[in-house]
Formats: sequence, C-alpha cells, structure tokens
Amino acid sequence: MNTQASRSIKKSLTPSQARKIARTIVAQDPFFEEVVKNSSLCPIGIESNNEPHFYSLATSILSQQLSTKAASTIIQRVETAAGGITPKKIASMKESQLRAAGASGAKVRSLTELSETFLDRKSPVHRLHTLNDEEIEDALLPLFGIGRWTIEMFLMFKLGRIDVWPVGDLGVRRGWEKIHRMRSEITPKKLDLLGEKFSPYRSHVAWYCWRGTELL
Repeated sequence: MNTQASRSIKKSLTPSQARKIARTIVAQDPFFEEVVKNSSLCPIGIESNNEPHFYSLATSILSQQLSTKAASTIIQRVETAAGGITPKKIASMKESQLRAAGASGAKVRSLTELSETFLDRKSPVHRLHTLNDEEIEDALLPLFGIGRWTIEMFLMFKLGRIDVWPVGDLGVRRGWEKIHRMRSEITPKKLDLLGEKFSPYRSHVAWYCWRGTELL
C-alpha cells in the first residue's frame, strides 16, 4: 500500500465506470484482455458490503491461512458458540470456548484484542469508513494478528477502496504471472513497481489477477 493509495477514500462506482476501468486496464496492458473478456464486472467499489466493521475484521482473522471451506466452518462454529460475532459477545467468551470452536491461540488473542478495541468508544475504529487508507492502517496495524493483508482485504471488499495493490497476496502474484505468461515467479517488490501505472484503480487489477488464477 503506497502513499498514493493511502490517500484514497471510497468513491462509489457505477457499472459504466467499472467497465471503463476494465477497458483502461486492457488498453494499458493488453495481456489482461482475455481475463477481462471472460470475467464479470469487478464488483469492488460498486457492490455495498453492509457487514459491521468488527464482523469483517474478525472473520478475516479467523480465515487467515485457511481454505475457504475450513474458514467458513470455523466462523460458523465461533458464531454459534458466542451467539454472534460482535465485540461484546466475543469479549465475553473464555479462551477455552473459542479454542473449542476451532480458533488457534493466536487467533483467540487477536479476536480478544480486536473486541477490546471496538469496545473502547474513543477508538478510531468507530470511524474507519471516514478515514483514508493510511489512517486505517495506523489504527489497525498495531493490533495483534492484523497485518497488511488483512487491512488490504478490508479496504477492498468492505470499504470498496479501488486503489489498493496487495502485492503480498500470493494469488495476485500467481495471477499476474499467468496473465503475462511468465516462467518465473515475480517478487512483491517488482510487482509493486509494475502496478504503479494502473493507479488509481489497482484494486480492479488485483481482482482480475485473482480471476486469472481461475481462468488461465
């Protein structure tokens, strides 16, 4: 997440604007033509996500390093055990109860610290949707278990920020490699530089990279 991306605040897109972004991506990098042609419209910045901020972050923590299926199972177990994934309900859970639901020790610590932060009415986490990307990173990164990837996913899929470039995501890198028919692995540092020309819509480029892992 570079300084240019860190200044962005969500501006809702229309489908027409998203289509224009897709055309611009292809015009700037024709290698994306096949993926764009065979994909639906990128939803980032268009589709609203009404999940509470705490729920989005907590479920992202529970999903870390797990397959989609395994993550879904643990989220459901934690939600059932706690009676809902809210700051108060997670804070009221004992570590043994969260562990029994499938959360690792590290994830229990992360969830507990996150719930305590959200229970603090003075915390900036209650204004995340009004903050720019850099301010959100400053508010969340100090919390145990929340790293750059978790914040980037939150920015893209919860807040609809369209200029996030998650080069640390393995799927984005593998997709870029497939789209560009690369025979060697690309480093996050190199991909970060290559993505600069796509600003201010790098979230859409990342989404098409993920699509590339499925289509190519």
